[in-house]
Amino acid sequence: MAGIDHAHRAAEIVRDAGGLIVGRTKLQKIAFFLEVAGIGAGFPFRYKHYGPYSDQLAAATQHASALRLIKEVEQAATWGGLYSTFYSPATPGVAQDTTRVRLAHEMVDADAVELELAATAAFLSYEGYDDPWAETKRRKPDKAEGGRLDKAKQLYARLRNVPTPKPLPAI
Repeated sequence: MAGIDHAHRAAEIVRDAGGLIVGRTKLQKIAFFLEVAGIGAGFPFRYKHYGPYSDQLAAATQHASALRLIKEVEQAATWGGLYSTFYSPATPGVAQDTTRVRLAHEMVDADAVELELAATAAFLSYEGYDDPWAETKRRKPDKAEGGRLDKAKQLYARLRNVPTPKPLPAI
């Protein structure tokens, strides 16, 4: 269960990403990469359909919204489902980890599917797959089409170039 501390940590992710994250999947992937880089909030991740996923982060985000630490706005997507946009008020005087901010900013404007593919490959690398990109393509063939897998690799290379306490795996 996510408590108040977890709600604050979820809100910090939105804040460090510039105060705006479009999509729950993108929020999850940003949080995952912060964890992998050693600058996360301590949320545990497991594999689900859209790649690395944290139930605890999902609950913490709901609590953060209920506590008005962030604002979540749900809107109808063109494909018929719903998507969320997360907003965080600027917090003057709050010291921010520039590495977290830089890494989060690198992801916040990234294509959501490419970010999902990159996060999936990183997760599979930690799970011991010899070729996590090939396994990602096998698991997500439709999403990997049209050059998206190559773009995900380029995004991953940019993320690896951000100096972090724990370097992202070389995959």
